[in-house]
Formats: sequence, structure tokens, C-alpha cells
Amino acid sequence: MGASPDAHRLDAVVRGWVQGVGFRFFVLREGQALGLDGWVANEADGTVRCVAEGSPDRLEALLERLRAGPPGARVDDVRVTWQAAVGGLGGFRIRSGWHGGD
Repeated sequence: MGASPDAHRLDAVVRGWVQGVGFRFFVLREGQALGLDGWVANEADGTVRCVAEGSPDRLEALLERLRAGPPGARVDDVRVTWQAAVGGLGGFRIRSGWHGGD
């Protein structure tokens, strides 16, 4: 199933103290609360990657939350790439371990 015409894709890589502090579960809750489709995963280099699709305003809200992080985390930088949505993500979930993409 394709993406809706007004949907966008956010691909964000979060750097800092972001593994082992509940960051993925924080992003899971936020993504689901915003009604986004996507995933979050720990990367092998110690970063957390989040790919989400939805309306631009909801993606901006998620990005704001990624930059803040949960208590116990320290976000040093968020590298962001915006793309056209492609669909097929089916809800928001955690991908266990490192994953190189869709």
C-alpha cells in the first residue's frame, strides 16, 4: 500500500547518550501517540535511527521530541533527511538490533 499524497518521510539519526537509556521505547510511544508509521532501532555505531512517515506537522513534532529525548538520555545531534513517503511501514515499531534500512 502506498503513502498518502500529503505524507512525508523523516529519516533521523540521533547521536549522544542514546542507547541503554530507554530511547527506543520513548520514540515508540511518541511515534504511536502521533499516529505515525515507521520504526526505531539501535545502530551498530551507538546511534539510534528513526524512520517515520506521516503529515509534516506530526513529523516535526516527533523531530522535536527526538531532539529532547527521554530523561537519562543526552542528545548531542540529530541528522535529518526528508524524503517523499513511500508507504508500506504499517504502524510504528521497534526494530531489534542494528538494521541497515527498509
